[in-house]
Amino acid sequence: MLIERQQTILEKARQQGRVSVDELAEEFEVSPQTIRKDLNELCNQRLLFRVHGGAMIAPSRENMGYEARRTLARSEKLAIAERAAAIIPDSASLFINIGTTTEAVADALVRHSGLMVITNNINVANSLRIYPGMEVVVAGGVVRKADGGIVGEAAVDFIRQFKVDFAVIGVSAIDSDGALLDYDFREVKVAQAIIANARHVILVADCSKLERRAPVRIGHISQVHSFVTDRCPDENLRAICAESEVDLIEVMSETDAE
Repeated sequence: MLIERQQTILEKARQQGRVSVDELAEEFEVSPQTIRKDLNELCNQRLLFRVHGGAMIAPSRENMGYEARRTLARSEKLAIAERAAAIIPDSASLFINIGTTTEAVADALVRHSGLMVITNNINVANSLRIYPGMEVVVAGGVVRKADGGIVGEAAVDFIRQFKVDFAVIGVSAIDSDGALLDYDFREVKVAQAIIANARHVILVADCSKLERRAPVRIGHISQVHSFVTDRCPDENLRAICAESEVDLIEVMSETDAE
């Protein structure tokens, strides 16, 4: 049986995707050690799993809810989005795929002009369509009710008609060996087509993706040109980026340097 505080912690984790020891200790006015004991109990029951500084919802074959993903690492996603948008010049053509971080990049692109944006993300299309400097092209296919993503063979065939300057892609998880992973094989096929038909691929993902697991392989980080993240604590992944000449951009490190 869970005590009331543990039940509240579990609910917060379900809503936010991740909880922090320090934040929970402050909220419940207890010691960090007490919170760690709560988290350990929840992890022993396989309801959460521990990560540095806190815990996350236990991994499964399904992605966490869309609203939970939107709030998870929100400030990090905004910083990543601004930096990724700075790579893309005016008058460029680009793909933007499914994901809350890629949606943040779309919001950061509104000050650009002359862009042609091809997307399988209804949320991206809807946010950019009102700007006169944008030409928005939407892929056809099956619309997922959960997040407005367009998936399936029709979307893949549509993407293959184009060869664009840039692609902005998100993933559900990144393994230490550089594997890029997701949950829906239909979405993966679209992402693979996007990677294959862009001259410069920009991967946007916060460091929590290094702590997650997903069952379907999109590709490998060596296939991207720029990896924009808040920070990359995995030394093996850093080495793979260096060896593969992937431009690793850590926005929190850049902010600290300022």
